Formats: sequence, structure tokens, C-alpha cells
Amino acid sequence: MTLPLFSTSDDPGPSFTGLLTRLELDPSYQVEQALAEAATMTSRSPEFEITHGTTVVASRYDGGVIIAGDRRATAGNLISHRTMQKVFPADRWSGVAIAGAAGPAIEMVKLFQLQLEHYEKVEGHTLSLEGKANQLSMMVRNHLPAAMQGMAVVPLFAGFDRRRDRGRLFAYDVTGGRYEEEDYVASGSGSLHARTVIKLGKAGDLNRDDTINLLIRSLFIAADDDSATGGPDSMRGIYPIIATIDADGYQDLEEPDIAERFASIVSEYVDNDGTNPEITTGGGSV
Repeated sequence: MTLPLFSTSDDPGPSFTGLLTRLELDPSYQVEQALAEAATMTSRSPEFEITHGTTVVASRYDGGVIIAGDRRATAGNLISHRTMQKVFPADRWSGVAIAGAAGPAIEMVKLFQLQLEHYEKVEGHTLSLEGKANQLSMMVRNHLPAAMQGMAVVPLFAGFDRRRDRGRLFAYDVTGGRYEEEDYVASGSGSLHARTVIKLGKAGDLNRDDTINLLIRSLFIAADDDSATGGPDSMRGIYPIIATIDADGYQDLEEPDIAERFASIVSEYVDNDGTNPEITTGGGSV
């Protein structure tokens, strides 16, 4: 395939998905065929299960936002993957976390990353954080036919808004609805447990370290009550992926740092007698 050329009067614009549509390469053209094949496989094999990923959380702090996700992916009642990545950089100033059908979710993230890079190259500047959130909303809405057949994708989007000099959080539903959250947000099967821990522990504007510890604790408690959420696995060296997004951009936390924080939480969780006391969350306890 040769590089497509357009006249100045026929410029396809900064939308990468719009460019794919013009070239009849839009992946959405294949959705109906893929859904039909998946439905056929499901009907022929009762054991056929779609891989799903959970749980992801995000929270604002006084200098930006922190986004985190566990590593477990499930297929029905089985653990299909123990080291799935659910937190990705969207660009330098934003990140996206995925929950739901793993395959479509990862492809959506890749397309989203390409869209933001394409826009920046065509326009010469980055898209606003609000514009990025709207772009992801459109992608989730276009995925609705697949979601109605059991392959839902429900991402979280977080970033540092350089125009407002603050972190911002966005949640979505399967129809593409976009909702900005003020303090924290969670998605996935363990989101109820994680959200409760964050709600009880978030007292005012926490600093970076306190917010990281709170999100780690929320995933730890979610894994304790939700079988689809993976907890810390010190034997295999598997820990959640956690990233901060602030004025310096997107940055993943080092795994040794995460492991040390988890060890501290575990030591709090078990007292000297080996029993389980109340788990303090900073602003309250559960």
C-alpha cells in the first residue's frame, strides 16, 4: 500500500479514525463479522470465555492524578493472565486504564494513542485534555454493538490539565457517556470495594505518597473480596501498575517501591497475634 495523498481542498483533518474511514480501513467495519464469529464460537463451545480485566482506580491529589490497576485477567471462573497491563500512557500528559473485555480494550487504547499522536503531528500542538476525553468517549460509543453482545469496555481516563494547572479524572459507561469526577473513580468488578476504601480514606487533598498508599490499599481490599481482582503476589513478584501524572508528565512507579508499600500494608493488616484488626485508611477505617 502506498502513502495516501490528499489535495489541500480534500484534507482529511487531524482525526486518525476519520482518516481510516476515508481509506476504508476503519476497524469498525469488521465489528459485525467479528461479533458473528464470537457468537458462533460461544454457541459451539460452552467453555469459550472472553478474557476480562479488572480492577482499575484513579484519584486526584494536590499535584496531579494517580492511576492504578491490578494485573489479573479472568475468563469465566479461571485466571487467564496474572500479569496483564491495564494502565497505559495515552500521551505525555494523560493515561488510560481499562476494565472489561481485554482484547477490544487494548486495541481501543492503541487506536487512542495513535489518534493523539496523529493530531499533534497534524496540528503542531497537543489536543486539550477535554478534547482527549471526548475522543475516548467517541471510541467507547462506537464499540457499543460489541458491548451489547458481552464485550463491553469501560475505561478510565486521567490527565494533567496544563491550562487549569490541575489533575482531572473522567469515567465512562458502555454507551460512551463521559463523566468528570472530582476526587476519585473506579471501574471493574472490584470497583465497589475499592471505591469504598478510597471514600473512607480520602480526607481533603492528600499528598502524592498518601494517595498512592490509599490506592494500593483499595486494590488490596478489593482483591480480598473480589475473585477477579489480583492481589500482591510476592512469590511471583507481581504487583499492580501505578502511574502518576503531574506537571512533569506521565511516570510509572518503580516495582520495588510498590512492593515495599504493599509489604507495609500487609504488616499493618496482621497484628502481633496473627489476627486481623481494623484496616485504617487514613481518614477512617473499614
